[in-house]
Amino acid sequence: MNTNRLSETLRSALNTQMTREAYASQIYLSYGSWAATQGYDGISNFLFRHANEERTHMMKILEYIIERGAKVNVEAIEAPPADPQSVQDCFEKTFAHEIDNTNGIYKIVKMSHDEGDWATWNFMQWFVKEQTEEETMVMNMLDKLKIAGGEKASGEALYSLDRDMKTTPDDADLAQDKTVESP
Repeated sequence: MNTNRLSETLRSALNTQMTREAYASQIYLSYGSWAATQGYDGISNFLFRHANEERTHMMKILEYIIERGAKVNVEAIEAPPADPQSVQDCFEKTFAHEIDNTNGIYKIVKMSHDEGDWATWNFMQWFVKEQTEEETMVMNMLDKLKIAGGEKASGEALYSLDRDMKTTPDDADLAQDKTVESP
């Protein structure tokens, strides 16, 4: 008996997104390694934590595909891009990658809506919120870098940023969670 509950287009898109999440993990791992070799242990720790988070996203999608009775395709992950040239470059590239990942998520959400696959649409809402957090988190880092001087940030400013990154939360505060009492 065929128990598959995913259309071929959604199954394929989810498999592609699973690979995209694995690639995102590789990027964070690569950039974290770069930061460590530059002496930025706080930034490195932050990026390594996010490498693990992206792997968790990959596993969520893998488990969902299995739970819907469809076939998982584990594909090769391309090598991460070249090392960043600076801390600013690192977070600019990370932000661009998060936007690409968000677009992949949105594609699946739209596809599941168009197909009336409400289980997949509902499942993907967690990822929509997660990507909002991811983008906000990186935008906050870029804002801090801008205040520190951007590409011309002093060693002292980068030292402070690196020290703060060790304890920076992994989740960003989102507008949807704000209230009048807690803006």
